[in-house]
Amino acid sequence: MAETRWLGLDPLVDVLKAAGEPTRLRLLALLAGGDLTVTDLTEILGQSQPRISRHLKLLGEVELIDRYQEGAWAYFRLRQEGRAAHVVRQVLSAAASDDAVLARDAERLTALKAARAERAQAYFSRNAAEWDALRQLHVSETAVEAALVEAVGVEPVDALLDLGTGTGRILQLLAPAYRRGVGVDASRDMLTVARANLDRAGVSKAQIRHGDIFNLPLDGEFDLVTIHQVLHFLDQPEAAIAEAARVLVPGGRLAIVDLAPHSLDYLRDEHAHQRLGISHATMADWLARAGLVVETVVDVPPVAGDSTGLTVTIWIARDQRAAFSQEARQSRRRAGERRL
Repeated sequence: MAETRWLGLDPLVDVLKAAGEPTRLRLLALLAGGDLTVTDLTEILGQSQPRISRHLKLLGEVELIDRYQEGAWAYFRLRQEGRAAHVVRQVLSAAASDDAVLARDAERLTALKAARAERAQAYFSRNAAEWDALRQLHVSETAVEAALVEAVGVEPVDALLDLGTGTGRILQLLAPAYRRGVGVDASRDMLTVARANLDRAGVSKAQIRHGDIFNLPLDGEFDLVTIHQVLHFLDQPEAAIAEAARVLVPGGRLAIVDLAPHSLDYLRDEHAHQRLGISHATMADWLARAGLVVETVVDVPPVAGDSTGLTVTIWIARDQRAAFSQEARQSRRRAGERRL
């Protein structure tokens, strides 16, 4: 074990005391799988909110979990780094996989996530035809699109992948920038709308495919991947970012457009939002974990005088592996043109 992972006697005892209680150990097992709110945890464990909050406070005091605020909601997760977190991961790895209590917690977590995914899918199906109009209820999409085009810039794009493509709007917007495009969405209703929109716009160099944003049927072949107003619908957006990073070519870019933190809580129930916006710090952390470095961050504020408007943030991040040389990029482009 690396020296940096050793703990002194007193801090080790503190960590073991914090983790060595049934409810807290169950919480740590759940938070090892991703971000959850107090409400999520009370639903899974069947305990009161004050009790869960007290346990989380104790775990935070010994630096076992991270807490971050998104709008009116606080999310918790097991820390990825640090000596204390390393010890707890070792403890969790020693737990029997068939333990009845932990297995029941895992089943409830899976059911919770499945219910959310079904609710979001039903929402997309109901609103596919009016999706673009709905998306503009609290956001000036014209300003956002202009800012996105400017942020993407003039760097040549051989292959574009748009995740959660919805109505295919981003494939239309960025059509002048790419040689070939692919849009992926889990909603077949959305895909039908997207295909019709691309046909109507005469965009023949883009194709639409059904797929899971967490398990893409694609390899690392894209210069640019876009995720436009999708992450706030997902239970684990960082997993989607990691999958997007996987399909980038070395030196490729990921462009994310999403809501900044806000307090419109009704969007959870009425529009299936899982998160009330995403902060700069949270996004930077997710991108770094996926091996990407942030190059550009642009905040697009609401239209002046619009009291219900929301700020939208655009992040452009780049894969940190050695980028292709200009000659290599040109060679790929020429080879692609020969295949057409």
